[in-house]
Amino acid sequence: MSVPHRVRGVKILKAVSSPLRLQILNLLFDKGPLSYTELMSALKMNPSRDAGRFAYHLKFLLKADLIEAVVETRKYCLTELGKMVIDVADRIDKKAFTPKSMLVRESRSAIEEFDANKIASSLIKEARMPAELAQKVAKEAEKQLLKSKIKYLTAPLVREVVNAILIEKGLEEYRNKLTRLGVPVHDVTSLIEQENTTQQQTRSIHQATGETVLKEYTLLNVFPRDIADAHLSGSLHINGLSSWILRPTEITHDTRFFLQHGLNTEKINPLQPSIPPPKNLETALSLIFSALLHVSKEVDTTQTLEYFNIFLAPYTKNIEPSKVKEALHTFIANLAQHADTSISLELTVPDHTDEKTAFRPSGNAIGRYGDFKEESQILASLLLDTFLEQSAQKPLLNPKLIVKIREEAFSDERAKALLLKAHKLASDNGTPYFANLAGKNQGQSVFSSTGTKLNADLSGDWEIDTLRTGCLGVVTVNVPRAVYECEKDQTRFNEILKERLEMASRALEIKYRALKQHGKGLLPFVLQSSNGDQYLRLDNCLRIINLAGLKEAAETFCTKDIGNEKTLNFVQETAQNISAFIHKIGRRRGKRLWAAVLPSFEASERLAQLDVERYGVAKTRFSGTRDKPFYSTVDRLTLQNAKIPQELIAKRGKLSEVHAGGGLSVIELGESEYKADELMAVTKQLVEDGGVEFFAYNRRLTYCVNCKKTWPGLSHKCLSCGAVGTLVFFDRFAGV
Repeated sequence: MSVPHRVRGVKILKAVSSPLRLQILNLLFDKGPLSYTELMSALKMNPSRDAGRFAYHLKFLLKADLIEAVVETRKYCLTELGKMVIDVADRIDKKAFTPKSMLVRESRSAIEEFDANKIASSLIKEARMPAELAQKVAKEAEKQLLKSKIKYLTAPLVREVVNAILIEKGLEEYRNKLTRLGVPVHDVTSLIEQENTTQQQTRSIHQATGETVLKEYTLLNVFPRDIADAHLSGSLHINGLSSWILRPTEITHDTRFFLQHGLNTEKINPLQPSIPPPKNLETALSLIFSALLHVSKEVDTTQTLEYFNIFLAPYTKNIEPSKVKEALHTFIANLAQHADTSISLELTVPDHTDEKTAFRPSGNAIGRYGDFKEESQILASLLLDTFLEQSAQKPLLNPKLIVKIREEAFSDERAKALLLKAHKLASDNGTPYFANLAGKNQGQSVFSSTGTKLNADLSGDWEIDTLRTGCLGVVTVNVPRAVYECEKDQTRFNEILKERLEMASRALEIKYRALKQHGKGLLPFVLQSSNGDQYLRLDNCLRIINLAGLKEAAETFCTKDIGNEKTLNFVQETAQNISAFIHKIGRRRGKRLWAAVLPSFEASERLAQLDVERYGVAKTRFSGTRDKPFYSTVDRLTLQNAKIPQELIAKRGKLSEVHAGGGLSVIELGESEYKADELMAVTKQLVEDGGVEFFAYNRRLTYCVNCKKTWPGLSHKCLSCGAVGTLVFFDRFAGV
């Protein structure tokens, strides 16, 4: 015969009227199923003295159907009715003892009364914790907060308490998902209180705080533990960590796409009108500038305008040079203030573009680009003049100019004159880059100012393989760290290096998948389509594993300078092993996964500094000074009697395996001044020897803000006005 509901309710209330029985129920709720012995131990009862009393209370709870015995495990657990009783008891307790003034200031800018159920809901939603476990954690958090007698809570404080409980209970996997991302109050205060805060610096504060949050998110929730730890410890450096899953690193443009289709900006802002195809040079340059501004929000670093003077040549037909130069001057001045851009300049019309259809400003076909050779060379000359004029007083650091040198550069008189003008820019205050495309199978390659190289090696079609693509991402490997860890065991060194290369390739694969999955929403402009033709060819982008400190690693392992034959052999063998292993990984993970030695200021300095802190100055071999150590990420060549020693070029050629994805050679001019024809002779030597593909001339410069003049070398006093506190020093390649 069933017990009437009212009689049964009285029985349940009687069951929980005993503090000991309620304590048993709470123990089973907090800790889950417990055995007879475990319950007595948790209650601190003596088995010989208290067994009878304990058995009586346990039987009372069993009869009230608040607990049940699990025969298989020989343990007791709460029934659904028992859980309900605990919940009711908690609510009664809360009403009786929780002060009404305990308020929470939430992150959504609202103040509400404390509610433990919201903690449980957050644990279930954010950390994907099982509901029963979430209720237990929420209950424990409530107990601790009540005990602290805090009257005014904040959401971050509640989260901290919950995270502390999760750590205490060994629930770290949930804590990682629940943790709050952000910047310490002190750090934000320091940024705001900096003296002379300008509008630009205010934007930098927003950017710095936002980047910190995204870096923490990526390390905690995007990368697996081994990759995140490798970055934090300094075995790897994830370049552009804050935007790793948001944007590709570089893009190489095909301006013909925008010149023919205009700018479709409706996907970004439906209220913003699209820009039609340009009808003259001024509107063409304005359209390109607008495109660069849009893309700068969707690309992490550099944008490269390939075949700049070739594709714009039809727009200069029958236009006075002075008008062309005026338009170029405005374009360069605008770029200098905004997007990080490289402009690639052709000295003549290369064969592979010669037969391509050129278009009138109206959009109609007008023959071949080869028909505009003269216009393209005039445009190149005027562009060089613009750079020379704007660099006359102060070095022009943006945009960057890349001069492409082909076989005919020294035989075609106009091309030769243009090349001489480019070297005048290098001998003065300018910093042009030179791309050696005279070698075999190099004619269709393109470079960005970082040294990243794209070849027509994927489909064999130079347009598909090198344009409207770029660099997906860069992971820098700390090569010296592998030497320190292997303890002069070369087999172990190779194993460590392979492990790091494998992690780097996985990080790049994670980035590719994130952009592939979310790209339409994150990159609306670069992934726009025209007639089904998507602009950015994401699948064709390079994945770069960058090598930092290969020189220092070899010198540490061999205890000899890089000029020693044993050391050089170690470098060459290491380069071959790296190349072979990356090629093997590439077949599995990415069709364009390459090794490279690219300039990386942040990585080269950070990795060296971490190694100095870890192993000490005496054991760590680095470039730079003790205060500012760095690992080499560029090849440095020094002129001797206005020439580069042949053996240095030969050594560079032996390391071509690790430069498959690009590299940069820097020719140091020191304090000496060189004329344009002297530098051009050095360039001719490099082109003919073929060991160096991408290079730039470098010297330190001093600029006086007061009199707006520049001198080679580092001066402690202005040579014109005598000022001391108005000097600015330039060295583009310091720290790499």
